[in-house]
Amino acid sequence: GVMNNPLVMHQLRCNGVLEGIRICRKGFPNRILYGDFRQRYRILNPAAIPEGQFIDSRKGAEKLLGSLDIDHNQYKFGHTKVFFKAGLLGLLEEMRDERLARIMTRLQAQVRGFLSRQEFKKILERRDSLLVIQWNIRAFMGVKNWPWMKLYFKIKPLLKSAETEKEMQNMKEEFGRLKEALEKSEARRKELEEKMVSMLQEKNDLQLQVQAEQDNLADAEERCDQLIKNKIQLEAKVKELTERMEDEEEMNAELTAKKRKLEDECSELKKDIDDLELSLAKVEKEKHATENKVKNLTEEMAGLDEIIVKLTKEKKALQESHQQALDDLQAEEDKVNTLTKAKVKLEQQVDDV
Repeated sequence: GVMNNPLVMHQLRCNGVLEGIRICRKGFPNRILYGDFRQRYRILNPAAIPEGQFIDSRKGAEKLLGSLDIDHNQYKFGHTKVFFKAGLLGLLEEMRDERLARIMTRLQAQVRGFLSRQEFKKILERRDSLLVIQWNIRAFMGVKNWPWMKLYFKIKPLLKSAETEKEMQNMKEEFGRLKEALEKSEARRKELEEKMVSMLQEKNDLQLQVQAEQDNLADAEERCDQLIKNKIQLEAKVKELTERMEDEEEMNAELTAKKRKLEDECSELKKDIDDLELSLAKVEKEKHATENKVKNLTEEMAGLDEIIVKLTKEKKALQESHQQALDDLQAEEDKVNTLTKAKVKLEQQVDDV
């Protein structure tokens, strides 16, 4: 059959389809949370958001978008999200990909240059070391056959025999002190490990609470968005009914009954809009309360993170001290063994004499 174009347009207009299409074309279909936008697109201009300064996610997103070379009429800021017109988000993704490509190229060049400089430095060090070794060998070969050098080689081992006993006693005392310090360090390390485990458990509990509050906040935002959409649709329908009512007033008296009916429908729709506005205000209040609670939990978790980092550093320092004590202890034991062997050898030489 033949399509009646005016009838189809009239039906679409009455059903609100045309108004919905018009709103979508003039609206902002794409949206991102302020925190997610700041984290993903900060790379486009890192100087817009100072690193060491705390800035709210919304203010950070505003500064970042304001510093970019884009059409600033293509986005709007909401309570918790930034809204984009069609096409702008794709443009930002292309800009981000180009920025990442430039950064990776520059990073690869710097890494290659650093590795080349390190290799060249090692070559120079090996060359200098070879020169020093060659010089020392030539000097030794020149003096090793001198009579006084042979006498020095024979007398040198005998000079230390008188001090061996005293040195061994000092080493034993030092060994005892190091052993006691090692035991204290081990006890402190275990105490810090237990405390860190407790802190990590508390941090995990707080993270679970924050995640639950964030889920509640997301649900509230979805309900808020749905109420806003319903309000926009009802306002559009009220506007259309009002225009139709004005047209009906110019018609003859036979359409008076129809006019009254439309007025009643308009009143009902306005009442629905008022109810939606009240619901929207209630949801906004709940959302603000949830945001404050999430902020407090986040600050508390940040404090715990600082404590954990401090404890981790202290644990690492104690572990390094513990390892150094073990190394010193092993060195002292090796030295004692060496001196003991030297003493026995010297005693045998004395007996032989």
